Amino acid sequence: MTREEQLAYELMKQKALEQLRSGKSLYGKDGAFAPLLKSFLDSALEAEMETHLDENERFSGNRKNGKTSKDIKTSVGTISIQTPRDRNSTFEPEIVRKRETILAESLESKIIGMYGLGMSLRDISRHIKDMYDTDINHTTLSAITDKIIPEVKEWQSRPLEELYTIVWLDAMHYKVKEDHRMVSHAVYNILGINRHGHKELLGMYVSQSEGANFWLSVITDLQNRGVKDILIACIDNLNGFPQAINAVYPQTEIQTCIVHQIRNSLKYVASKDQKAFMKDLRPVYQAETLELAELRLDEKWGKKYEKVLESWRRNWSKLTAYFRYDAAIRKLIYTTNTIEGFHRQVRKVTKTKGAFTSDMALLKLIYLAQKNISQKWTMPLSNWATTAQKLAIWFPDRMILDLN
Repeated sequence: MTREEQLAYELMKQKALEQLRSGKSLYGKDGAFAPLLKSFLDSALEAEMETHLDENERFSGNRKNGKTSKDIKTSVGTISIQTPRDRNSTFEPEIVRKRETILAESLESKIIGMYGLGMSLRDISRHIKDMYDTDINHTTLSAITDKIIPEVKEWQSRPLEELYTIVWLDAMHYKVKEDHRMVSHAVYNILGINRHGHKELLGMYVSQSEGANFWLSVITDLQNRGVKDILIACIDNLNGFPQAINAVYPQTEIQTCIVHQIRNSLKYVASKDQKAFMKDLRPVYQAETLELAELRLDEKWGKKYEKVLESWRRNWSKLTAYFRYDAAIRKLIYTTNTIEGFHRQVRKVTKTKGAFTSDMALLKLIYLAQKNISQKWTMPLSNWATTAQKLAIWFPDRMILDLN
C-alpha cells in the first residue's frame, strides 16, 4: 500500500468511526464508505467496457467516448457513478443498466412492503431518506409499486380448488378518481374455506356499483377458474343475490346474514323501541331449534311492527338455513362477520387514502393488504376435523373426506 493509499485509508477509518458513533449513515454522498462503493462500481463499469470493446467492437474502430454521471439509489444510500460510453453507442452495461436508477431489489421490496402496510408515498419517501440517505420522488415510488400489477393479475386468474365448503361474499366501497371526479366503486370480495378448513380469499373484483348482475359475473369467474361446487354461501340481503349464486351453483345452500336483516329492520322501528326490539329478537335467532324460533318471532312485536316482521317471514327460509347445523357451523354462517372482519383489517391499511387514482391502484393496495393478512391463515379452523365429518354427512357425495 502506497503512502497516499495508507493516508486515505486512515482518513476513511477515522470518518467511519465518527459517523458510526453519531448514528449517521456510513454510505450516501457524505458517508465514509461512499468512495469505496463508488470506486467498485466505476471500476466494474470500466471492466465491462473493456470486455465489450475486446470481444465485439474493437476491430470495427469503436472506441471509448467519455463518461456520463448519474446518481444510483441503493439500500445503503445514493452513490454518484461514472458510466463509460462508446462511439457507436452499443455498450449495454450489466452491473448498472441504462436508465436504471435504483440498484437494490431489497430497497424495492422494502418500498412495496411499506406501501402494503398503508403508508403514503410521502411517508415512504421520508422514511427512505431517514433510513438510507436516499431521495426517491413520488413518480419513482409509484413506478416501483406498479411492478406488482402483473402479480395482481396473475393472482386474480389463478386456478382454484374444485370445492369450497363455506363461502362469504360481500363488497367494500371506495372513492376512485374518474374523469376528474370522485366516483364510488365497489370491491367484491369472496372469502372461502376449503375442504381442509383453510381460509382463502378467492377473488376480488371492482365495479361501479354493487348489484346481483355483477355478482353473477363474479360467481361465473369462480366457475371458470375451477370451482365446481360450494356447499354453503353466506351473503347479505341484496335483491337477486341468491338467484345469481344458484344460477351457477344450483345445489349451494344460501344463508342470508341475520345482522343485515336486523339493521334493515331497525330503519322502520321507532328509536324508543329499537333497544327492546333488538333484545327480543336475540332469542329468535339464537333459539335452539327452528320451531322455537318461529314461535318466538311474533310473540311481542307482531302487531306493532307487522310489516317489519313480514319481511322476516318472507326471507325466513334463507335467514334460518343455519338451524340445520350444529353450534360450530351456526356461529360461522349466520352472519357475514367473517368477511366483515377481513374488511376491517383491509380498511386499517386503506384508511390513509382519501381516493384512489384508478381501479388498479385500489386493487394493488388491497392485494398487498390481503397478502399480509393471509400470512396468519396457516392453520385450519378450530375443530375442523369434527366439522368436516359432519359436513360429509350433511352433504354426501359432495364433501368427500381424504382418508388416505
